[in-house]
Amino acid sequence: MPEPRARDLGIAFEGVPGPNNAITDVAGTEVGCSTLIEGRDVRTGVTILHPRGKNNHDPVFAGWHALNGNGEMTGTAWIEEGGFVEGPIGLTNTHSVGTVRDAIIGWEVQAGALVQRWSMPVVAETADGWLNDMNAFHVRPEHVWAALNEARRGPLSEGNVGGGTGMVCFGFKGGTGTASHKLSEADGGYTVGVLLQANFGRRAELTISGVPVGKHLLDYAPFAPHQPHEGQGSLVVVVATDAPLLPHQLKRLARRGPLGMARTGGMASNFSGDLFLAFSTANPGAAGAEPTARLTALPNEKMDPLLSATTYAVEEAIINALVAAETMTGRNGLTAAAMPHREVQEILRRYNRIED
Repeated sequence: MPEPRARDLGIAFEGVPGPNNAITDVAGTEVGCSTLIEGRDVRTGVTILHPRGKNNHDPVFAGWHALNGNGEMTGTAWIEEGGFVEGPIGLTNTHSVGTVRDAIIGWEVQAGALVQRWSMPVVAETADGWLNDMNAFHVRPEHVWAALNEARRGPLSEGNVGGGTGMVCFGFKGGTGTASHKLSEADGGYTVGVLLQANFGRRAELTISGVPVGKHLLDYAPFAPHQPHEGQGSLVVVVATDAPLLPHQLKRLARRGPLGMARTGGMASNFSGDLFLAFSTANPGAAGAEPTARLTALPNEKMDPLLSATTYAVEEAIINALVAAETMTGRNGLTAAAMPHREVQEILRRYNRIED
């Protein structure tokens, strides 16, 4: 049975989702994951995203943004300089970034997917060290290859899957989340999709549909309020769109990701790594065109619907991750409880913010 989603609980969000309400609603984009749950110390994994699909290695225009930089997203220097993402994108835990990066390069070599003689993959992380033993390096190359090869379109699993397996969000079990927004035909009919790894937030700050839900649910917190590590976590977000945007415009899109985070109550603590990447599947062939490329670009004054859609999709994807995640006990017996659906619904009803 598929995991429940926020809209299934009657939670109201802005905008109209795509058919799957997932990043895979952006045509061509595929996602795969490997989930590792063994014994008490293994609660981790890897998520892979192919911007144009695993059989299409054409680079995509991209831009990125760091809200708070206590985190890692490899390849961003070249994105800033060259304006493209070249190859698959990986999400995993902090200490597995190197393994995932190297495995992606090995896969690209075998698949004949290298755009140049070298590769600079994008791999981002959040720390799952509360539930997972990160120092044991459980993610291995074969797990990355499996996620690369099994990536697909269509509906996606959320919560305790892939790179989000061991993550904690607002003191509840967090993890992988996705959402999409379909713009009206008057606004171009474009799609914006989001895939993220939610591992951040203080319980009392959790906000859903503008309601301070977290203040009503303090009993479920695995960490005592005000402990030093409470709220120290990260969020990594990948935004995809089929709108014809250039790298500087995609950076603008990436900068709207933190607004979606803020709508859920996220504040970006000193020890958080909140990193945002945006890419466009428009303008195929732009990276290899000779002698010049013919590009299509949306005027800046037409971008407002895309900026709003990004904000709202990030917000919804975070709540989707919380709704889908299940209670997990991991390293040292620490338990991260699932967000209680019925109690959240009752709180939202008291504020007249739920659709029955």
